[in-house]
Amino acid sequence: MAGTIDRTRYASDNCSVGRTLAVVGERWTFLVLREAFYGQRRFEDIQSTLGVARNVLAARLQTLVEHGLLVRRPYREPGKRERFEYRLTDRGTDLFPALVALMEWGDKHLPDEAGPPVALEHRDCGARLHVELVCEAGHRGDGALGGLTARDATPVPGPGARLRDDATA
Repeated sequence: MAGTIDRTRYASDNCSVGRTLAVVGERWTFLVLREAFYGQRRFEDIQSTLGVARNVLAARLQTLVEHGLLVRRPYREPGKRERFEYRLTDRGTDLFPALVALMEWGDKHLPDEAGPPVALEHRDCGARLHVELVCEAGHRGDGALGGLTARDATPVPGPGARLRDDATA
């Protein structure tokens, strides 16, 4: 394929996917984000819904706060001690399409016999949501959901690409 990047010539340590997975690649982390997208904000509610060990949840929430995906806000119910809730930031909200893509993939390739357990609808019109790849020129392709697919993509070196130390120019 013309213009395809020779991946063997470039260092793989500067990888956006790798950096992202270092933050959100652990199973419980994305499930915590899922609950945040669904409106859960309090530790007890998230823990109860997921059934995750408290120490694991605390560690995942701390990671998400440290990386700016969630912000921790204090609250106090009458007669109780101060506690914290976790709210999505813009950075966290930007992961929503990734969550929807994972959900769509699971619904298609690992379906429950009764059908999808959750459907996402557009709040304004009620139509179903889906993720679609579109190029900057607006081309949509003819993928499963009308979007572009991996076959429509050509990896090319970006501005952060670095040649490997042992690569010849």
